[in-house]
Amino acid sequence: MQSANLTYRKPSNRKQIETCEVALPFGADGSIVIYFADRVLLFTSNPSPEGYYGVQDDLANPIQRAKVVNFLETYKNVALISENPRESFLSFADQMVWVEAAGGVVLNPKGRLVMIHRNGRWDLPKGHREQGESFAQCAWREAEEETGVKVDMVGRLLCTTLHSYNIYGKWELKITAWYEMSSLSDEELVPQQEEGITSAEWIGADRLWDCVNSSFPTIKDVCSALLE
Repeated sequence: MQSANLTYRKPSNRKQIETCEVALPFGADGSIVIYFADRVLLFTSNPSPEGYYGVQDDLANPIQRAKVVNFLETYKNVALISENPRESFLSFADQMVWVEAAGGVVLNPKGRLVMIHRNGRWDLPKGHREQGESFAQCAWREAEEETGVKVDMVGRLLCTTLHSYNIYGKWELKITAWYEMSSLSDEELVPQQEEGITSAEWIGADRLWDCVNSSFPTIKDVCSALLE
């Protein structure tokens, strides 16, 4: 029988994060970014990153999530500065629930791509990875489910992104793998309204960046990777 004085400890995410099937989005300098909607949390070894409110992260006593969230309520761009950004990131990530998802850019032969409108913003189809499903399979399924598009092929991995959010009092950290996909169809799309999607459209080059600029920073990263 367990003692009533024992305190429950949340299982660590670290092994799951470090063995993730897709690569974490670390930069060449070892930095990594988590998006909180339009706000940015940067983990870096740069002692004075331009455009960021800098906070020293003592790896012997890692900064707590609640404190970081308070900084992000005041400053749009916050940097956690340490000698080892990877370790700083892992310590922070371990304070949240790890979630894996995939989505991407579906292109047709006319060069138009699928975008959805949800929560007042343009977005790309994506969703949570199901048990036993690869990231690429997830991207394929989610694109078809959310828009009705017929995906013919999943191509290259464009990038991965991280974003965090509070859902029903629980903080989640989601990695999303973004793929380039193709469709031979140009048929009218059908938004998955039960997922809060109000419209799904084929977007041409003449409208693309207007839509992207009214979207989330993660979507800008994906579309930039598409053009590389």
